[in-house]
Amino acid sequence: MARVYNFSAGPASLPEPVLKKAASELVEYPNAGMSVMEMSHRSKAFEGIISSAEALLRELMNIPAQYKVLFLQGGASLQFSMVPLNLFSKSKKADFVHTGEWTKKAIPESKKYGTVNILASSEDKKFSYIPKLDKSTFTPDADYFYICSNNTIEGTRYAKYPETGNVPLVADMSSHILSEVMDVSTFGVIFAGAQKNIGPAGVTVVIIREDLVGKAMDITPTMLNYATHVKDNSLFNTPPTYSIYMAKLVFEWLKELGGIPAMEEINKKKANLLYDFLDQSPLFKSPVPKEYRSLMNIPFVTGNEELDKKFIAEASKQGLVTLSGHRSVGGMRASIYNAMPFEGVKKLVDFMKKFEMENK
Repeated sequence: MARVYNFSAGPASLPEPVLKKAASELVEYPNAGMSVMEMSHRSKAFEGIISSAEALLRELMNIPAQYKVLFLQGGASLQFSMVPLNLFSKSKKADFVHTGEWTKKAIPESKKYGTVNILASSEDKKFSYIPKLDKSTFTPDADYFYICSNNTIEGTRYAKYPETGNVPLVADMSSHILSEVMDVSTFGVIFAGAQKNIGPAGVTVVIIREDLVGKAMDITPTMLNYATHVKDNSLFNTPPTYSIYMAKLVFEWLKELGGIPAMEEINKKKANLLYDFLDQSPLFKSPVPKEYRSLMNIPFVTGNEELDKKFIAEASKQGLVTLSGHRSVGGMRASIYNAMPFEGVKKLVDFMKKFEMENK
């Protein structure tokens, strides 16, 4: 069976060159005599892998020296707890912008440890936009200000980040990290599950400003304290070694491509191709206004549930798979992360045109 174009929201496609490189090193990692899956996380070989992964990520994202880079476990969902446990150090107050399913899950976790002020919400229109903010409503002494910068399910993203002054801005970037150029110094904490743009599921990247480390609440378990992992360079316990190795290969691939600026241009080209079709299509529609549209996750509908199902089934036969929208919103969704080639999006648009002609 030929490889398909996988539009899954995650776990998602990986770059084919990365998969081939991993396959060539699967049984024996160079000069190690064993697979990465077998080697000790304390070995020189693995220390080289994790050090290289961090150095590459720092280079790609231009991460300032005063930020720590961690490779953790538990997915982005564990960060919903780690953030408040580590950052509720003074007022125990946090500002949130509620933009979808992932802030909906993060908010109650923060409420367990402090006071949450929801500044704005887009729930009134099924999270199809990023709400405007009024700076006068910001909490001056908040310990942090929390956003989900790209909303996987709803297909929205921040075109401009909130200016939070001395309050650390925390961003869940799971579904668009490495997809576009961003200024890391704007944020206090960035975290991202790997399974969309970094590598296979199993590792979570955390980028945290060093002055925010070491202030965890007394009740914080050792494993949930950022200081624990900073002190031991992400090697306090056995990390997800193979996922970190795969992330390193993805970082190498991205660097060879020309880095994040080059990747951003490719991503814009892919997204524009699909959005331009949707905007002129009499059958398919995007539910997201132009100014809020994600470059990574593109939901669309026909307005007819049965026709949506027919489209998904027929697309799958053409090797265009995992196009179902999230169960909470229905319709279709094309996740076109970094590893999705332009050719995959073109094939999808060509099929959509054909389907449209046949289902007038």
